[in-house]
Amino acid sequence: MEPVRTCVGCRVRAERSSLVRVVARDSQLVVDTTASLPGRGAWLHPQIQCYQLAVKRRAFGRALREPRSLDTAALEISVRENRLNG
Repeated sequence: MEPVRTCVGCRVRAERSSLVRVVARDSQLVVDTTASLPGRGAWLHPQIQCYQLAVKRRAFGRALREPRSLDTAALEISVRENRLNG
């Protein structure tokens, strides 16, 4: 049985392999393709709708416990261009 995680955007529980892990590095959101970077991670479906919901709800800051505002530009480009491996 594969581990289950919750998408920070749509809040739907899904298998880990269908989500991507996102971490904060120097106030910028970075996709953790190997799911091995240190620190807290937030899980997200690689779909623009889930990304937009997460930004609207300010879910990344809460999930990653980051008091600073996070730069989501690089993550948005990755999601829009469908470059995420999940």
